[in-house]
Parts: sequence; C-alpha cells; structure tokens
Amino acid sequence: MRNDIWSEEFGSATDEPILLIMGSMSQGILWPDEFVGRLTAGGRRVIRYDHRDTGRSRTYDFEKEPYTWEDIKDDVYRVMDAHGLDSAHLVCHSAGGLLGQLVAVERPERVRTLTVIGSSPLGGGEGGVIMRALMGQPQPEGSLPEPTPAFVDFFRALIAAPPATSRRERIETMIAEQRVLHGDALPFDEDAARRLQERIYDRARDLDAVVNHRLAAAARPDFEPVGVLHRIKAPTLVVEGTHEPAKPGHGALIAAAIPGARLLMIEGMGHTLPPEVHEELAEAVLAHTSAANG
Repeated sequence: MRNDIWSEEFGSATDEPILLIMGSMSQGILWPDEFVGRLTAGGRRVIRYDHRDTGRSRTYDFEKEPYTWEDIKDDVYRVMDAHGLDSAHLVCHSAGGLLGQLVAVERPERVRTLTVIGSSPLGGGEGGVIMRALMGQPQPEGSLPEPTPAFVDFFRALIAAPPATSRRERIETMIAEQRVLHGDALPFDEDAARRLQERIYDRARDLDAVVNHRLAAAARPDFEPVGVLHRIKAPTLVVEGTHEPAKPGHGALIAAAIPGARLLMIEGMGHTLPPEVHEELAEAVLAHTSAANG
C-alpha cells in the first residue's frame, strides 16, 4: 500500500516499465496473472494497482470525502511516483483507457507509449450512450455505437432485480456479469470465473464502495474534454475484440482520432481478457512497448 493505493510490481526494476490501468469499479487483479507473466517474461517491469474504493486500496465515506474522476486520474500519477517512475508505458482497459488518454493529453512527458483496450474515445459520451440504451431512449445523431442487445438485456434485468445480499448470491451475480462481458465467441470457463470472482469478493475491503466511482462521475460530468485526442503524441495501440459487447466499434474511433494510432482487432475477444487472447495481446503489447518504439 503506497499513498493509500494498493499496488504490486513484477519483473526487474531495470526493465521497461508498464503501468496497467483497469476500468471503473475494477480491481487490478483483473489483469490476469498469466498475461502479466508473459509481459515480465518479455522483459518488462509490470505494475498493477487497485483503484481507490476497490480491492485493498483505501475506501472512502463519499459523503464526508467526495471526489471526482479527476482524482481517480491523479491516482495514476501517485502510483507512478510511488514506484519512482518519471514515465511509463500505459496499458489501459475500459474506463482505464479514458484515464490513459487524458494522462497522455495533459502530461505527455509521462507516457512512453499508450495501449488502450476495450475502451471509448475521450469526450465521446460513453456513459450517456450506455444509460440511454438501458433506458430505451433514442440516441442523438453522432452518438457512439450502442452496447449489444445481450449487454442491454442483462443490465436492465440486473437493475430491476432485488439486490443480491449473501456472498453466494453476489458471486453468482458477478459470474453472470463476467459471462455477458466475455461475449459469445469463445468458451466461457465458469470454474475459472468463479475462482476469480471469489478472489475479488474476498480481497475487497468493502465491495459496496465501488459505487463511489459512479458518484464521482456524477460529481464531475465534464471530466472528459472533447476534441483533444489529436494532441496525443505517444505511440498508441488501440485493441478491440471482434465480439466486444459493451463498446462495439469504439476502438476504431479512438484510432482515427489519435495521429498515427494503430488498431488491432482480436478475434473472439469480448470485454474481458480470457486465456485464449493472452498470447496475442501480450505479443502486441511487447512489440508496442519495445525500446525502439517507446
């Protein structure tokens, strides 16, 4: 625990550093151990961390100590500082990709390369698109592509259902959510999903604290500046699964907006990082974060 943020690092301190930034309401261990191992075997110093109000990081009484996504973004700098990094390769997933994009805009000297996985373009209004889809409202012209019907149906039902209370019920709900985010192309390993969700449940200081991320988003709805992606100078790799359920087609929009960015579509991948994609994803990240590229 450094600066109230739990983190861990792997590999040699002299290797090229990669900071893994996970999505909203998500613990750092969602970066799979096997994927991290492939990166360290490729000569990278890898750091992953739990966002505030997730996992083993500090939990907040939001009413007494409110914060915004600006603060969650600043935690990226705090983690880097705690590990003695003036700069790093940022590898980001989902809403972590929004954080990575903004860091690359406002502090370009701290970003060696940027990799964005399963994310949306900064300033694109992703949250509004998903909320309107869940509420059955029409999308304004020019909005980002909507989530898939399976995604919408699941989260509509989840919102309408009585909240799970017991450990067993909550883990079953977490597994069901992982199944939907996994997509329908690759086999879903329910036993592995159960082990992961049990680990997430058991290591959380307060599992309910993750809702503070939603409160933080509401407290600063203008967190994402519009029309700034052309200012990103870091070499950028954008990764999207061909079966992305939450943000289908968003990767191409990110790649189109960042000068020189490259788009990689991974066959069968949804919004999670299953074992079937670890080799291809790790090889792409290793190539992108090579000293020659960075």
